[in-house]
Amino acid sequence: MNKFLLVIITIFLQSCNGNLMSGFNNSQLSSVSQENIDDYSKPTSQLNKTRELLDGASINFPTLTATGYAVVSTQPGQNVEQKRLMAIRSARMAAMRELAEQIHGLKVDSNTTVIDLMVQNDTFRGIVSGVIRGARTVRINPTGNDTYETVLEIDQDMVAYLFRQAQSM
Repeated sequence: MNKFLLVIITIFLQSCNGNLMSGFNNSQLSSVSQENIDDYSKPTSQLNKTRELLDGASINFPTLTATGYAVVSTQPGQNVEQKRLMAIRSARMAAMRELAEQIHGLKVDSNTTVIDLMVQNDTFRGIVSGVIRGARTVRINPTGNDTYETVLEIDQDMVAYLFRQAQSM
């Protein structure tokens, strides 16, 4: 990869050199100012920036955050305490689903039935599938009398790791 990049840079600089030299005769070449010579470094620095971007070394990865909610009264359980724990667990799973959607995307299936130029049935379904690693629970809060909120996050280092793993596939 490095040899290939070196060959491209060399060819690029030689073509720039040939284009610059073709417009001058020998007497004009001696009067080329330092400013024109400094212009040779611009393509090199631009190529280096492009290389860093493609390598993923200079990408600033965000911290991913997701929030899940669940209602206590709709949870299965024999008493309020069990229902509360189930609501916290449900809110955590909803937040995990949101993280998976941010990382892996959402697959949408839809079906529309038209009879006599009138829509008879229109259905759609979203499917999220993926593995979540390194999610950290930021907070679990009751919101209102009957709802729990759970906030999860995946830090920048883990997002960068997942990005690099996806690049290598």
